[in-house]
Amino acid sequence: MDVFGGAPRFLAYPRPVVVQSGTDAVLKCQIGGDPRPAVIWERNNEKIHPEGRYRLFEDGNVYNLIITSVTVEDSGQYICKAKNCIGETYAAATLKVQGEAQEMEFREENKPRFLIKPLSTRVGRGEDAVFSCKLWGNPRPEVMWEKDGKKLNEIFESAHFAISYQDGGWFQLKIFKTRAPDGGVYTCKARNEFGESLAGAVLLVDARPGHEDEGNPKVKMFAVTEGKHAKFRCYVTGKPKPEILWRKDGRLILSGRRYLLYEDREGYFTLKVLYCKQQDNGVYVCSASNTAGQTLSAVHLIVKEPPVRFKQPLNDLQVWERDLAVLECEVPEDSVLITWYLEDRRLQPGAKYGMEEWGTKRRLTIRDIGVDDDGIYLCEMADGGRSIAEVAVKGTIVRKLPRKVDVLEGENAAFCVEVEEEEMDIHWYKDGTELRETHQTILKSFGRTHILVFVNTTPQDSGLVMFYVGRSKTSSQLRVKAARHCPPSCPIGVQINTERANAALLSWFPAQDSRKNPPSGYIIERQEVGSQEWLQCLTTDSATSVEILGDSVPCEADYRFRICSVNKYGRSGNVEFPRAAHLVPVARIQAPLQDALVPEGQDACFTIELSASVIGTWFLNGNQLQDDERFSIRRSRTHQSLRIRGVRDTDNGAEITFIAYGIRDSAALYIQGKHLTLISLNKFIEAGSPIALQCELSDPLAQVSWYKDGVKLLPQNGLDFKSKGTERQMIVQTAEFYHSGLYSCKTRGDAVHFNVDVKAPPVTFSSVPEAQRTTCIESGRPFKLQCEVSDPDAQVWWYKDGNKVLPQDGIVTMYEEAMRTLSVQSAELCHTLLYAIHNFVAPSLKFIPISEVEKNKSPEVHSPNVLKCDITDSTTEMLWCKDDIDLAPKPGLNFQKDGNMRKLTVQSAELSDIGNNTCHAPGDTVSFKVDVQGFLHLPKISWFWLCFPVFILSEGNDRKVV
Repeated sequence: MDVFGGAPRFLAYPRPVVVQSGTDAVLKCQIGGDPRPAVIWERNNEKIHPEGRYRLFEDGNVYNLIITSVTVEDSGQYICKAKNCIGETYAAATLKVQGEAQEMEFREENKPRFLIKPLSTRVGRGEDAVFSCKLWGNPRPEVMWEKDGKKLNEIFESAHFAISYQDGGWFQLKIFKTRAPDGGVYTCKARNEFGESLAGAVLLVDARPGHEDEGNPKVKMFAVTEGKHAKFRCYVTGKPKPEILWRKDGRLILSGRRYLLYEDREGYFTLKVLYCKQQDNGVYVCSASNTAGQTLSAVHLIVKEPPVRFKQPLNDLQVWERDLAVLECEVPEDSVLITWYLEDRRLQPGAKYGMEEWGTKRRLTIRDIGVDDDGIYLCEMADGGRSIAEVAVKGTIVRKLPRKVDVLEGENAAFCVEVEEEEMDIHWYKDGTELRETHQTILKSFGRTHILVFVNTTPQDSGLVMFYVGRSKTSSQLRVKAARHCPPSCPIGVQINTERANAALLSWFPAQDSRKNPPSGYIIERQEVGSQEWLQCLTTDSATSVEILGDSVPCEADYRFRICSVNKYGRSGNVEFPRAAHLVPVARIQAPLQDALVPEGQDACFTIELSASVIGTWFLNGNQLQDDERFSIRRSRTHQSLRIRGVRDTDNGAEITFIAYGIRDSAALYIQGKHLTLISLNKFIEAGSPIALQCELSDPLAQVSWYKDGVKLLPQNGLDFKSKGTERQMIVQTAEFYHSGLYSCKTRGDAVHFNVDVKAPPVTFSSVPEAQRTTCIESGRPFKLQCEVSDPDAQVWWYKDGNKVLPQDGIVTMYEEAMRTLSVQSAELCHTLLYAIHNFVAPSLKFIPISEVEKNKSPEVHSPNVLKCDITDSTTEMLWCKDDIDLAPKPGLNFQKDGNMRKLTVQSAELSDIGNNTCHAPGDTVSFKVDVQGFLHLPKISWFWLCFPVFILSEGNDRKVV
């Protein structure tokens, strides 16, 4: 019963194809199967449809895929899959398109590239700004300008900017009547069919603060305790994006140590006044203006004095770099404890800071003051009262970095420093690493002003930014906050199609709001019917349909599926597909069935281990078995078992078969007293010679199978099988080292084994003329002795008067291909003797012959069984095996070594000890046949022989036949 005789199989696998770019490529394969299989071609896990440049056609059992006018993109791997109701198979073919290098070079030559990049510029408020660049590309590239990652028409009205092209590849962006919000990073993107290039530049707009009429906006009141922070927020919308200016009592506020100006993640324009002092009392006005108009909002800040006041508060201080700074204040009472802070960092006494107290006086001394010591210092009493002072450090750095810079993810982070002189040696660092300009990091200098911009920031850009000029430095902590976004909406229109066998086609549509909130991909999960657990089975990005195959599930069952949309901000809810699909995994055999030898009347058990859980069927001599009183069938995930209760004499030689989806395996059942005889032979073959293994059967019509190390052999180049009458022969044309192993010839009920060991041929010397074998040399002159060996890798030794010659001063041995040379630099009288060279060969180890009685053991059941042999070298380690399986010491099984004797002792012989035992040494093997008295052997293979070549070797006067 050949259930899988009609499964698809490749009669000719697809071959690699190499074609020229622009020509047609044909991939073909030959496939058999009954019923005729359905054949598809795939690339990158997607089915190829016969449309466009792809054509599919069949010629008998030859299946062709034709790709017309191939290009570089067509190079890669193509999969041919064949499937019918019995099974499926697949194979891969590689397509390589020649001329790829030339085409890549052509693409590189014609892709856009900047001959002249746009330059960063600085303009006054109200002036026009111009960016120009020169580009090469064929065809002429399409150019798009962006500001801070956004298209210009999204943030500017059309009258505020103009884009133009001039002959010679010049492209220009002009911004009219610039305002403060126009400052930022402008990016020019150039693209054609061969690629894309980009370049960026910075625009600075000098604010030139004025005193515009603020009108009389309605003023709100806001109070804060001295030493605390005050935060003002304004929400403004408009197109073009409004220019936001903050003023206090009519004076423009710029970002600094105590003033933070930024736009938060909710879109509010924010002013934060840090560590408020009495001088911060006043009216704060937020003005928003664009070309359409202006709007104002005002708040009156009142800074309240603390309940307990300092007798004498701290005073603001200005000092030069490297000087000493001293801050003093007076508390209400001598016993009052105080703490010193630099903004939010508590200070500790040490080499940098000195802290003194006498009476009610308190003093902080700052030694070797630097630019980063510039900031807000606080003296705080235990009850919470604070005194605040600003320390301004004057020196090389005129405009310092803010202590902290907060930006939203995707925005640009800009840092600006001003130094006292032009053309000073300056350096930017982030987290200790010096920065260099890249497409995401812009470094520019405008005279005494130096700018650093991180473009399109991510949370990973957070860190400590430092600016160095000479011995001076200023630093800022950059914090990139993740933008708040919503996860995508659920997919809609989910459908499932199960028309194709062992597959489920899932399809869906993106949500209606996907353009506004697009998903980055989809997650599909499965659930086995009857289970409560959902498991992720695959993800996809832009596809809206996927096919789930049976080989993707762990076990055969009915499965439900559900899907959700995901992006970097989260995932949507799950939508379940309307019905379940029955899927079967394509399993592989992990542990095959084994033949069973069982006494009559006892139970026989057969087990098979698979790589996946599938529902299988058991057969006895082609008849399907059901779970009943005689046959017990069990399945536990990947483990399948069959128990036959009370086997009978008529079951001898029965074939047990297990069949599942894509799996078939068989074994034989033998009743004890009818089991087969195993014969094992050890043969040594020289590499390069033929191997011929031969045996004779009692039945000339019997079929045999040949195996090597348990794997069935099939006819192939260099390996032939012959059958003539009762003779069966396996021939390997040329023996290689990998042909070593255990060969078996099996027929139902009997087997014969051959242990084949392929050895390297002996190394021989080429003949040396008699004239060169006797050499006369004058004293003091150099001389060389040379010979040639048959194996270039052979190791040889030189001898002088029977003693090995070792490398030393004046004597050198050399190896060059098959030539061996002994070189003496200066001949002396002591060198006048006989030299010889020998192959380096490991000493031969042999077993001392033992009698046939010792080789064939027949102990009684439960009596001890002793196997022993003698080896020529007492230091050699032995390996004992039973039926080609290595043995290890265990209770009841002992190994002994006494000089040259090796012994294996079984304390109590059992039925399981029947078989072939071997003792292996390097270069030799001895075998023992062990039986247990009371069991009958019925051999079927009557005789056998081994054919191998005969070699006659000569060395001096010696002759050897091998």
